[in-house]
Amino acid sequence: MRSVLVVQEFMLLSGRAVSNLFRRPHYWSDVMMQMDIIGVGSLPIVILTGFFAGAVMALQMFDTLSTFGATAQTGRMVSISLVLELGPVLTSLMVAGRNSAGMASELGSMRVTEQIDAMRALGTDPIQKLVTPRLLATLVVLPLLTIIADFSGICGGFVVAYFFIRLSPAQYWVSSYRFLDFEHLAQGLVKPFTFAFSVALVGCYCGLTTRGGTQGVGRSTTQAVVSASILIFALNFLVTKIFVTG
Repeated sequence: MRSVLVVQEFMLLSGRAVSNLFRRPHYWSDVMMQMDIIGVGSLPIVILTGFFAGAVMALQMFDTLSTFGATAQTGRMVSISLVLELGPVLTSLMVAGRNSAGMASELGSMRVTEQIDAMRALGTDPIQKLVTPRLLATLVVLPLLTIIADFSGICGGFVVAYFFIRLSPAQYWVSSYRFLDFEHLAQGLVKPFTFAFSVALVGCYCGLTTRGGTQGVGRSTTQAVVSASILIFALNFLVTKIFVTG
């Protein structure tokens, strides 16, 4: 019964947060601040994660493709793997680990110190003020971070391909972009847009339902990261299933 109640509360929170996107007031200053925290703050870890993911993919693909004498297709395999799967999933996991935890701890601290209750007493909707700006900011910046991670990963693959595998720049870059079509790009951008809901809403829900003082804040932070990560993998399967089978 507890699990059913949690799902129900989460769905109600999600519905209210999404409906608030189309209702006033809009706290644009809070949205911009969250975009800076989530987007700009996550740039270093996203770039590094994408770069080394692409580098590892290039090494792995070269080892496999050399068996068939098709090492010139290394760039193609790296770019498609990054755009379709590794870029969206790894970026979302990094953002979830950094920002879902941050949202849960911030809102959890406000919850246990009764700041949210004071906000309600003053006539301010906590979901409109606290949840919706974080959701909107994540919806905007996560696809952009994914694009940056994809490009960083392709560059990482190029570094390995050029300096270790000895492929020419033309061989790598031509095969990287020639085989990317609209369906690949669409799937690679729909996924982070979908993952943004889990990153923002799970973090906010865990924060708003915090109980038990400072220990409860720690539990909520851990729960937010774990739940958001699991939900990202589940949504990744569903979105892939839709695109692959229609």
